[in-house]
Amino acid sequence: MTVVWVMVAGGLGSGMRFVVGQWAGQALGLSFPYGTLIVNLVGCFLLGAAVQLSASGSWSPDLRAAIAAGFLGGFTTYSSFNQETLAMMTGGAAGAAGAYVAVTILGGVAAGSLGLAAARLLQS
Repeated sequence: MTVVWVMVAGGLGSGMRFVVGQWAGQALGLSFPYGTLIVNLVGCFLLGAAVQLSASGSWSPDLRAAIAAGFLGGFTTYSSFNQETLAMMTGGAAGAAGAYVAVTILGGVAAGSLGLAAARLLQS
């Protein structure tokens, strides 16, 4: 049943990401990805809170999965990246955390560039 809750919550998170993106574009303009920035920062905050609340035992495993993997996974994946980086840093693996950040950002830009190039090749 947990997977059903994760799927339902993920759909809600994705819908909220769309709504925030639309609102931000209209309210703040399209010259900067404000919507993405907003959902990433809010998602990081909410996942940090969810991890803490679930660690204290006040949430069931199903609720944690639905909110963390489902809603926040649909809302933003950056929140997971952030939480994983913080866990490495607080766990004494600052070097690994730094490498993770660098590879994620630079690798993401590189992979995105390769994806654009591959799609352009397929279209020509």
